[in-house]
Amino acid sequence: MSHLSSKVESELQPLLRQLLKSIKERISGAPSVECAEEILLHLEETDENFHNYELVKYLRNYIDTALGSVIDEETEKCTAAEGRSLGSGQDTLVQQVTKKTRESEEYKEMMKSLKNTMMIVVESLINKFEEDQLKKEELHRRKQHEQHTSYCMDSCSDSGSSFNQSYTFMNQEQLQTIVGKMDPSQPKEDKSLRFYAKTFSSSTFTTTRETYTSLAKHLESCFTSQQSPVPTLFAGIDITSPEIVQLLKKFRLLNEFQKEVPSFWIRHPEKFMEEIVESTLSLLSVTHEQNRRTETSCHVLEPIYFLALLDTKASWFNKWMHGYYSRTVVLRLLENKYKSLINAAVRQCLNYFDSKNLEDDDTDNLSTMLYHLNGDRRTYYTGHELQYIYFVHSLCLLGRLLMYTRGRKLFPVKVKNRKEPVSLMDLLVLLIQMMYQHPKSAQNGNITQTDSYAPANLVMEVLRMLCGRKECATECLYRSIVIDSLLFPISTLLKGEQMIVTGIETVLINTADILARIASTDRGLSLLLFGENKKEAARNCSSAQVIAEFTKRLLDGELPTLVSTEPTPALKGAFIFVCRQMYNTCEGLEVLMPYSLHEAISKAWKKACLLSERIPTPIAGSESDSSAAQELQNTMILEEMLLDNLLNFAATPKGLLLLQQTGALNECVVFMFSRFTKKLQVSKCEKFGYGVMVTQVAATAPGIVALQSSGFIKALVMELWSVLECGRDDARMINPKPTPVEPIDRSCQKSFLALVNLLSSFYAVYELIGNLPLPNKASYSLREVPTSIVDVIDRLIIMNSNAKIHSLFNYEHSHMFGVRLLNVMCCNLDILLLLESQYHVSEILLNAQKENVRENLENPGDFIIDGLSVERNHILVRMNLIGGPSERILPQRVLQKGNDPYRWPLFSSYPLPKYYLREPLKNLALKQDNEFNKLLKNSEKQRGWLENCKKHFCRIMISKPDIIKGSILVELLEKVVDHLSDNPSECFFTPYEASDTSVKHFNHSPIQQLGIKMVVRYGRSLGLLKDDSDQELAVLLMHCERFMKQQQTTISSSLCCLQGGYIGHDWFASTAFLIMSGDGERTLKFLHQFSSLLVSAFLWLPRLHSSMHLSVENAESGIHPVYSCTAYYIEMLLKTEVPLVFSAFRMSGFTPSQICQHWLAQCFWNYLNWTEIGHYIAVCIILGPDYQVYMCIALLKHLEQEILHHMQTQDLQIFLKIHPSFSQHQHLQVSCLLKKYWLDLSAVHTLPSLPERTENSALSQISIRCRGSSPWISC
Repeated sequence: MSHLSSKVESELQPLLRQLLKSIKERISGAPSVECAEEILLHLEETDENFHNYELVKYLRNYIDTALGSVIDEETEKCTAAEGRSLGSGQDTLVQQVTKKTRESEEYKEMMKSLKNTMMIVVESLINKFEEDQLKKEELHRRKQHEQHTSYCMDSCSDSGSSFNQSYTFMNQEQLQTIVGKMDPSQPKEDKSLRFYAKTFSSSTFTTTRETYTSLAKHLESCFTSQQSPVPTLFAGIDITSPEIVQLLKKFRLLNEFQKEVPSFWIRHPEKFMEEIVESTLSLLSVTHEQNRRTETSCHVLEPIYFLALLDTKASWFNKWMHGYYSRTVVLRLLENKYKSLINAAVRQCLNYFDSKNLEDDDTDNLSTMLYHLNGDRRTYYTGHELQYIYFVHSLCLLGRLLMYTRGRKLFPVKVKNRKEPVSLMDLLVLLIQMMYQHPKSAQNGNITQTDSYAPANLVMEVLRMLCGRKECATECLYRSIVIDSLLFPISTLLKGEQMIVTGIETVLINTADILARIASTDRGLSLLLFGENKKEAARNCSSAQVIAEFTKRLLDGELPTLVSTEPTPALKGAFIFVCRQMYNTCEGLEVLMPYSLHEAISKAWKKACLLSERIPTPIAGSESDSSAAQELQNTMILEEMLLDNLLNFAATPKGLLLLQQTGALNECVVFMFSRFTKKLQVSKCEKFGYGVMVTQVAATAPGIVALQSSGFIKALVMELWSVLECGRDDARMINPKPTPVEPIDRSCQKSFLALVNLLSSFYAVYELIGNLPLPNKASYSLREVPTSIVDVIDRLIIMNSNAKIHSLFNYEHSHMFGVRLLNVMCCNLDILLLLESQYHVSEILLNAQKENVRENLENPGDFIIDGLSVERNHILVRMNLIGGPSERILPQRVLQKGNDPYRWPLFSSYPLPKYYLREPLKNLALKQDNEFNKLLKNSEKQRGWLENCKKHFCRIMISKPDIIKGSILVELLEKVVDHLSDNPSECFFTPYEASDTSVKHFNHSPIQQLGIKMVVRYGRSLGLLKDDSDQELAVLLMHCERFMKQQQTTISSSLCCLQGGYIGHDWFASTAFLIMSGDGERTLKFLHQFSSLLVSAFLWLPRLHSSMHLSVENAESGIHPVYSCTAYYIEMLLKTEVPLVFSAFRMSGFTPSQICQHWLAQCFWNYLNWTEIGHYIAVCIILGPDYQVYMCIALLKHLEQEILHHMQTQDLQIFLKIHPSFSQHQHLQVSCLLKKYWLDLSAVHTLPSLPERTENSALSQISIRCRGSSPWISC
């Protein structure tokens, strides 16, 4: 189509006109031409009727006709090549076709023709519009002129706002007509004001500018000439005086224009705005010293007083500072010419603060006066009131000024009668002290309109405004001097001193509000915890500790100065909320731990519960009905507030342990569930919902039990079922639901991730399904909805009957969801063993594969390749094969294009096809390190041998880590453990005395039996074990179980995981068995010595299961120290070392502690290659248990880019569990970590921001105590 005909042009005109009429309101409401263009460009996104416009339909048909053949041709070209797949770095098919089409000649010709035609159509519409307008104006010219002149004379106001009218520009003749028709009997001043008012609203920008500047200069002359009668401050203002009336009218007209002009001055030249700003600042900078009258001893009122009387909160200045366009000019003029205006504002605030005659009652009366300033008809304002009005105006002006960098650079300022200039910090301290000096009590916690003019509330507005902007808060509030000023009333009360302030509770609540806002940011939190100088904070008591001490005493009722009156719930809640911003982070909890706030809050909550139970139920008609109801409501609010703050301990692993020890975990989870279902925000300072907290709670056995009892899991399962099988009840079925093309449909993604988070921990899964059989009913009703995890497994995963298949409306989609969930769950080896031992999952999957064959006489037994068979094949291989990234082959889960869509062999029985088995790696002859070998051989009774060994070990791990494996690794571990166990200071636990007869009566659980087979299978694939190693490993694990039984204590708990011995498989003992190449006696001797070391508590998880070495509270909690201690420090250091990764976890609703607990529990099996697993064990034993933390930090740092990518694709949990791409050649950055750490071996070394490698290091801070023969760890 080379050209559009004139007929088409005539057709397009009405279509374009129709479109413009439809969007007329949107375009006319745009503040600028650029905004109108944006509206047109994004019309398809914002207008639901876009595709119904006739012009759009016409253009769509036109494009189809012009480019349809080109698009079809390019599509065929892009899809012609067989087997071609688009990787993540390539364009999609649509993008490729689009690119090729836009490069074609047909597209260029079409665009040229369309552009030319549309230009003609638009031009003709404009011409026609102009013709219509000219005819209209000619027809109504005289009538409009008469009406316009009459209107000007009748409605021009000298005091009201004239800027809500549309602009009608007038020429010089029209202005002269207005002047000529003014009433001659009116005073000259009134005539001038009327003329100014009309000129502002009806003239060109040049005339408007000149009118405003002339009015400003006239007012300036009124205050500098001798003839103008300006009252003094002492005399006050009588607004009935004719002179004052005229002056106020002029200022009101000026102020109205000031507030309206920012909405349109960007349309005019910059000079227009500059002259208006400069004339205004020049007027306001006039001081009483410039008045030329003889009575110079009297303080003559300045222009700023009159403007403040009309615009007390300086809204004109706020509007001028809002836009960058005007703000730049204002700040430049203030800096270069009119800094005296800022000096005067600061001086006014200082004078108000220093005035001793302003009692609290006077301040209350003044704030009430300001509230009624525009409502009541007052005729006189005293000098005292005028000073307060000017103070409020100055405070609001300075507050707005502090929001901007150039505004803050105006400080320090020189103030009259003061020797030292006033700095920015001086001003902020002054404002905070002003808040203490003149607090204003709020009614029922709410600030009334009258209170908004009180000094304390004005200061609070400024401080809140500064807190809300990161840069402002950093420069203004995140300073030790500001924090000390905020903490002054708290420190005073802690010292037992009485503050001479009325409304002390209001002061404290205001202080807590600002402190909470500061603590909610990373920079502010660091300031409160460690101060500006961390070394000084270490020697002195930090701000956080002061706040925690005050909060604890407040809850315990131990503040002498507040004993006379019971602190209100609002006061308690305000300070608990400050502490909450700290203890819901790992670093904050670490600082506040000594104050046991969880116990104090729990005690207060239990007390509130008892009070609510004692309050009698209100009886209708009783006189005490309302009072009892109000008391009950207040008590319930207090109870809920305390429970909410107690819940936030669950934000960190160690905090969750503390919460569990209070006994309020169940109630907190019920409260969280009630808010979670209502989609309520966690708090005013939180950006995310309860997702992360739910995940944190679900990582532990007591947490998952609490979630189940609260109804959370039932609600989640029922929501999942409604999405999978029923669809949403409130969804309008206009079109049929599309068939899902992805394994997990987008509508189910949220439920899938929620289940993955919920079932991430083995302890959680065991509590939910341990020893519970599947229903396996003979029939299932279509209305039967699952309500538990066992039901989900029964209905969606274990599809072993036709009844289950027929009970599903969307069998393939729902079963695929279940199989994908099973795949993620089986990444945890303990969960895999649990499912296999209870439900024989692999057998059911193999039977399903066996049934999924073609009934073909020529090729009997050929598998049908579909989504489910491919997914089952992947899971079966994953369940049977153990190994790191380069030690096993896992089949893909997608089909390829071409004749062979799936090259991976399917099977219906074990063993696996040889296709999936790698050949055992050959032991390459590596050049040995003679110095290191010599060190290992000469290890007996040498002083300093252990330190020398650490030095050489780190050197080799950096330069040639492949040397440390096999017999060298065995010898190294044995000798290091032997040296450590001979040192009494390194032995924390009682060693195990083994005997052959003591294990004969022990039987392994089904999980352990399956685990033994899995370990032996892995050992054989590595070439480490012989065929008859099963029995030797079984005996070793019996010895270990016997040892654990000896050191377990009797526990009273309802948790399933605490009923007896360790419920999972012993992966550390199995790892040691493989390291020793299947030598059971040698492994047992190694474990015997190793069991006395501190590191065994963290590498060997069964070591502390229900252990007598733990405190009773920790042992009964069901939370392992690897979670409450190791994972806790991982989260703490990850936030500092790799903040982007930490943020990605939070945004994904997942926690680093969950995935790290998963990796550590199974000693990185299936995630690291065998050599690297040996390195991990060696690093932790030789260098210390805190290297378990550093190892996880290194892994997450190594995966940083992938983590950020999968956070965006919303599958981070699945990625970290199924296929994190650890690089063998980079040694997972452990070498870099060691090199960074051991850079100078002659001194004490620390990683930046990581705990020092001394006895005070992160994990070495575990408090080890001994009472007789019963040591325990307090984690």
